[in-house]
Amino acid sequence: FGDYEELSFYAPYREGSLPDNIRVTELYLRAGSMKGRPAAQRSYISSNYTHIARDMLDLGVNVLVQLVACRDEEEGLALSLSSNADLSLEILELPRGSQRRPLCLAQVHEDLPYMELDAEVPVNAFDLVVRNKAYDRTLFAVPNASVPARDYAMAMHASSLIPDGGTLQIGIGALGDALAQVCILRDEKGEAYSSLLDKLDRAKSTPRHCEAFSKGLYVSTEMLVNGVLHLVERGVVKRRVYDNLALQQGINEGSISKRIDERLFVYAREHGLMPRQLDKGSLEHLQHWGILPTEVKLGGDRLSIDGSGMPNDMDDAEVRDALLAMVDGDVLRNGRLLHAGFFLGPRDFYQRLRDLTPRQRKEICMTGVRRTNQLLLDYPLYSAQRQGARFINTGMLVSLDGSVASDALEDGTVISGVGGQYNFVAMAHDLPGARSILCIRSTRGEGKQLQSNVVPSYGYTTIPRHLRDIVVTEYGVADLRGQSDGEIARRLINVADGRFQEDLLIAARERGKIPQDYALPESAKRNTPEHLAAVMAPYRKAGMLPDYPFGTDLSEQELALAASLKAIKSLSHDPAHFIANTFRALLHRADAEAA
Repeated sequence: FGDYEELSFYAPYREGSLPDNIRVTELYLRAGSMKGRPAAQRSYISSNYTHIARDMLDLGVNVLVQLVACRDEEEGLALSLSSNADLSLEILELPRGSQRRPLCLAQVHEDLPYMELDAEVPVNAFDLVVRNKAYDRTLFAVPNASVPARDYAMAMHASSLIPDGGTLQIGIGALGDALAQVCILRDEKGEAYSSLLDKLDRAKSTPRHCEAFSKGLYVSTEMLVNGVLHLVERGVVKRRVYDNLALQQGINEGSISKRIDERLFVYAREHGLMPRQLDKGSLEHLQHWGILPTEVKLGGDRLSIDGSGMPNDMDDAEVRDALLAMVDGDVLRNGRLLHAGFFLGPRDFYQRLRDLTPRQRKEICMTGVRRTNQLLLDYPLYSAQRQGARFINTGMLVSLDGSVASDALEDGTVISGVGGQYNFVAMAHDLPGARSILCIRSTRGEGKQLQSNVVPSYGYTTIPRHLRDIVVTEYGVADLRGQSDGEIARRLINVADGRFQEDLLIAARERGKIPQDYALPESAKRNTPEHLAAVMAPYRKAGMLPDYPFGTDLSEQELALAASLKAIKSLSHDPAHFIANTFRALLHRADAEAA
């Protein structure tokens, strides 16, 4: 982490030893970091990401402090919210003098990538700006996590649900990296992808997509992660969307394409994009999209086209031919490949964002979560842009009624926070053709501590049963949308770990959800880690599913330590086994790898 400075309040906050005049309130906790920390558990506020700005202001927050990026331009200093346009945009838009507007402070960091478009704000959006390189510290960077086989298996199942030409949302961590890697595998090595999917998905219970991404994906996500940037660089994410409803609908319907031609001119006239007589606003609008050349000037009732004066009449064949001659064959401008609220990742991820070309920078729009996480600002436009949306997130446990717990335990202990998960699940039900996919590892713990994450019932819910949709484990896909309670229970048991399936069947029978004579289908009887590892081993050995698909900041020694620590953590769940292995390694001169 270099010379990154840990937040000074964090250690005393965890230990409950903050001074009486300081109280810390959080809306999202680092996963599992505050279990058994009463002070943190008491002060936590549960809030949807889209409601956090509102809730902060309602609580009387009166200072906003943010790191920003900058660049020097002829007009003066330009600022960018860079990695965090998520909430700040909403707050900075409050009028000065408003009782609710906090004091807004910006600290420039020279290493933050400068993001344009919505993330750009005027210097006077802030009350004070600090720019001093002496204050810069290493940006917080999250090293890539290694991807275990079962996360790759879940990613394979989830990726097969993504249609070409669709919309993608994924989160951070091993599953996000796994999903990006298998999407690249599907696009570049389709035969190997299909072969592995056939071996993993024996039931073939849901329609699958194995085709390459010829149309490409568009990304609308809360968080821009490293894997998504790799999808952009490898050409999987290449579907551009346009903030104009008529244009977007025309492209969706196939009435027009991105190519500027006579068909587009006719469509623009018929759908009000191009009035018969141009005024200043309509001319600038059409030039913004590249439909009209920037050289065209307006003067009274005349147009200056390529140095010649012509009538301001878009129905005049000669005028239209002259305009088309200047743009024919060009493509629409100002399309976006992705919208995201914030980003976080490893060091090379930040460097690649800093190295974006001017054209690439215009295709990535950092914006507020009020746009990425919901539809309320402009349902018609966002619905047109987010075709075939797949919102892929993780959960901790799923009950046999289809409800999911993702952020807290049964006794109310907060593990992380709801973030944007509820928003994305609800949006999947509101958008035509969209689906929510919640990926849940089938088990947790090791040895005697092994437990199923598919449970008969659970006393806490993040996603209620009436919003159930698709649940994916390493053993398959359970499509729950619109299904009866009995069918939902069967489908979830079919993707549960084999060591717990009989207990789940007994529980479902006792509740009357499954008939007494129901038997598991043959396709669900091999849900074991050993079978999964055997299926995936050749593909991992061939380098298609590497431990670190996008590299790592860790050294060889750190990688070895990480593997050892994971093994020790796994062994520690069974103390007797742990002690036996330790003595064997220390006293019996085990080989180096075992040691």
